[in-house]
Amino acid sequence: MSIGEHLEELRRRIILGLLGFVVALAVCLFYGNTVVAFFCRPLLLTLKSRGLPPWTVDRALGGSFMVYMQISLISAAALASPWLVYNIWMFIAAGLYSHERKWVTKYAPLSITLLVSGMLFVYFLVLPWTIQFFVDWTSNMPIPDYSSKVFVEPATRPASIPIYAGEPPVKTLKNGDMYYNSLEGKLNFVVNGVVKSIPFAPMSLVVPQYELRDYIDLVVMMLIMFGLAFQLPLVVAALLKIGIVEVEMLKRGRRYVYFSLLMIAAVITPGDVITATIALMFPLIGLYEFGIILGQMGTKKDDEDKTDETPPSGATPKP
Repeated sequence: MSIGEHLEELRRRIILGLLGFVVALAVCLFYGNTVVAFFCRPLLLTLKSRGLPPWTVDRALGGSFMVYMQISLISAAALASPWLVYNIWMFIAAGLYSHERKWVTKYAPLSITLLVSGMLFVYFLVLPWTIQFFVDWTSNMPIPDYSSKVFVEPATRPASIPIYAGEPPVKTLKNGDMYYNSLEGKLNFVVNGVVKSIPFAPMSLVVPQYELRDYIDLVVMMLIMFGLAFQLPLVVAALLKIGIVEVEMLKRGRRYVYFSLLMIAAVITPGDVITATIALMFPLIGLYEFGIILGQMGTKKDDEDKTDETPPSGATPKP
């Protein structure tokens, strides 16, 4: 195709990709609050298990709306990514050789699988560990002992407050009723038919109250970092295939690579050293070794293809 035809094809693919993204964005905007709640689920479960009120706070005007838009855009990009990648591939594939197209189509599914695996690994394993570490650390900071330790018996004992493992039926509540929800750690009042909640805080130096926007930024950062880190096998295989490094060099340098992976895990994984080591270092070591195996398989396949090539007619075969 001419330059003008290439530009016209690029324009068409961009328009098709944007249309798919707009459709995905409309769906994600409709379910945006549900997706935000799904992102917050590990934090809320940890807070509830520690007897803390399972909620986040928003100290900025419009902060929760910006989080809603951020999550909707990210979810739409993830949902429309197959369609976007397909249109990009259809434009690029026309300028590639057949063996180059074969190499991309061979490893693209593996790349997507590794990306999704890294994100699932974060959400179901690393993120709960990280949240539990920070919540426990904050809740267990002791308060300095500055009280006089003088206990005076009250003249009258106040009436006891009913405790429910959940929310009681609304029809049983009257205006002015007060009860404690033990599952959510909230003291609730009924005011004009509306339930108002008072959060309970632990007896610690610092009261854990987490900003919604900061928490969502942390989760998104960890999802992206772990998803990219799980692409390590393809990076190693590409280095071997291009010929930048040799297999023996990668094997001899294992100790240096493992130490570098430990440093990377400690940097990109918030939390304690155990979380950084177990949650990311060992999977990265396994992915590194898998990349070596993958690169060896690709190198052997290329050597076999070169050996099986038939020399052109009239040419003298090499000894």
